[in-house]
Amino acid sequence: MKVKYLALVVCAFCTTGAMAAKNIPSLEDKLAQLEARLESAENRATRAESQIEILQQQQQHEVVAQNPVAVESSAPSAAMAAPKLTLSGFGDIKFYGDVEFNMDAASKTGSLTSIKTSANKDWAPGSHERWDINGRLLLGFDGYKRMNNGNFAGFSVQPLADLTGKMNLDDAVFFFGTENDWKVKVGRFEAYDMFPLNQDTFVEYSGNTANDLYSDGYGYIYMMKEGRGRSDSGGNFLLSKTIDGWYFEVNTLLENGSTLFVDQQYHGVDLDNDKNVAYVRPVLAWQSGGFSTAIAMESNLVNNAYGYHDVSGQWIDQSDRTGYGFTLTWNGQKADPENGVVANLNAAYMDATDEKDFSAGVNGLWRNVELGYIYAHNQIDSFNTADVNADCENDCWITDPGDYDIHTVHASYLIPNVMKMKNFNIYLGAYASWILAHPNNGDSNNDDRYGGRVRVKYYF
Repeated sequence: MKVKYLALVVCAFCTTGAMAAKNIPSLEDKLAQLEARLESAENRATRAESQIEILQQQQQHEVVAQNPVAVESSAPSAAMAAPKLTLSGFGDIKFYGDVEFNMDAASKTGSLTSIKTSANKDWAPGSHERWDINGRLLLGFDGYKRMNNGNFAGFSVQPLADLTGKMNLDDAVFFFGTENDWKVKVGRFEAYDMFPLNQDTFVEYSGNTANDLYSDGYGYIYMMKEGRGRSDSGGNFLLSKTIDGWYFEVNTLLENGSTLFVDQQYHGVDLDNDKNVAYVRPVLAWQSGGFSTAIAMESNLVNNAYGYHDVSGQWIDQSDRTGYGFTLTWNGQKADPENGVVANLNAAYMDATDEKDFSAGVNGLWRNVELGYIYAHNQIDSFNTADVNADCENDCWITDPGDYDIHTVHASYLIPNVMKMKNFNIYLGAYASWILAHPNNGDSNNDDRYGGRVRVKYYF
């Protein structure tokens, strides 16, 4: 009996030890558990680093939004992402431009009018035929921000690079207002066009700025651009208002007024600039469908802005200039883009010191063909003949008081979508001009000029 009880106790002890041995983890199990814990910790650390990186990017975006110029220079290079363009988020940004170059041929380089028909401003008058290539590349950057209530603000800047290797500037303007209501513009720009020439390619008598419009000794085709803007010596401030089909604007141009005249010469005398001019140019326009019309005036409000001293030392004011303009337009392409006719009728009158100028023009465009005519009459009341003859070297037309008539016919043809590209066009242009001079103290005479141009235009 004792032997049986002893056997039972030994069996029970062995069984309990075996069960206990099964519950105690082995060394391999402990290492596996430790490795799993380390892997879990690494995953949590990776997720934490990702969240920290996202928070840093959000903080950087908030800093850039508050100060777009600020750059985070302390961030380690290893954490920098691939290069990318980042915008401030304040509004829409637009980049655009065009390439324009001309191949010109003209009968003579001597001018009939004050503005020479060439985009190359370095070209000088002469008596020989002219063959040249000129043009420019324009880059445009526009910014615009519109609010839900219709308020807006923006800017536009348009640098120019011409084929002579020089850099220029077309527009540089800031504006703000309420859409379809009122607007304010300040900077360098052109106000309302009161003498549109339609699709011209070779008629540049009016110039592109408020400078160098009048070249002494030549005829002057006045086109209400003296106070329009885009000056090289001053800036514009414009306020406009729109009410239904009516549009009203007042442009103010502050500049050195003597820069209107090439080499600061007027009626055979050298001008001295005493103070800047202030041109005020109100325009009232109305539009309904394809029909539009406008009336305007421009006037310098500053007396004695520029002039000269006579032989007795007395100051002679030459800055009194007031102009008036009218334009009438029918744009049939709004209703019929393919067969519609665009026609303009323009008239302008300038009442200036010792001079009165009248210009009138009509032009039409149909199916890429444009044809136009411009008439100008200059009435010169006073002229210092002795000085201008030496400067003009017998090439000037206006060397005496009297009446002068200028006639110009211009035409152009558009070849669109060259090589099936909608942004690639070629224009063929031609003009013919002749002047009839009736000076009071000279022989009545006349002369003519003519030329042609091939203009290549590529937009991007």
